Amino acid sequence: MTSLAEPDAPIAVGTAVHPVSRLRFAVAVTALATGGFAIGTTEFVTMGLLPQIADGVGVTIPQAGHLISAYALGVVVGAPLLAALGAKLPRRGLLVGLIAAFGLLNLLSAAMSHYGLLAFVRFLDGLPHGAYFGVAALTAAGMVAPERRGRALALVMMGIPVANVLGVPAATLLGQQLGWRAAFVAVGVISAVTVVLILAFVPSMPGDRTASTRRELTALRHPQLWYAVGASGIGFGGLFALVS
Repeated sequence: MTSLAEPDAPIAVGTAVHPVSRLRFAVAVTALATGGFAIGTTEFVTMGLLPQIADGVGVTIPQAGHLISAYALGVVVGAPLLAALGAKLPRRGLLVGLIAAFGLLNLLSAAMSHYGLLAFVRFLDGLPHGAYFGVAALTAAGMVAPERRGRALALVMMGIPVANVLGVPAATLLGQQLGWRAAFVAVGVISAVTVVLILAFVPSMPGDRTASTRRELTALRHPQLWYAVGASGIGFGGLFALVS
């Protein structure tokens, strides 16, 4: 297989190899990163709009902070569950379904005026979060030779730091000027753009036909996994507690 630096980077799925131009690879990765940008923006923008959201749904600012927890709980529940259930599905179709649901739930969040309903919708919106990144990572890795997969994954994940640097401040400013609902609408629009980009540029890849929920869950038997989860949980838990 050729590398990213060469004109054609093939996609390896099982034993099938489908040549893809370097330009096609670049736009495919950009499409996947755009979804990450949307997810990273909505993940953090709630923190910057807590006073506005609290006022909008008639609760205190600390109560509004639980909306961050509701979204995070959705991420925790949805990441392993959807990844296991969707392992056999075609990857492009699964990506479209995940980011489309994510976008619709952001639009629904913008329409909520009841705190309890908003919290529930934010929980649902967190469900596709982790699964999207997992599938996007597999898709990016399948486009390149093994020695280039780290770079491909890094390009896909660039959506998150770009969201932190550009997306979150822009969405926060938008929410402060036009109302907090505008920020969620903007994320919904970006998600819709991502759907179009994925359909247009991300190559079709079959899922893992040998996958099963039981096999996916066997990873939980390994202590090293729990060490990694624990370390990540402590680190990110402290980060989010401080920022929010």
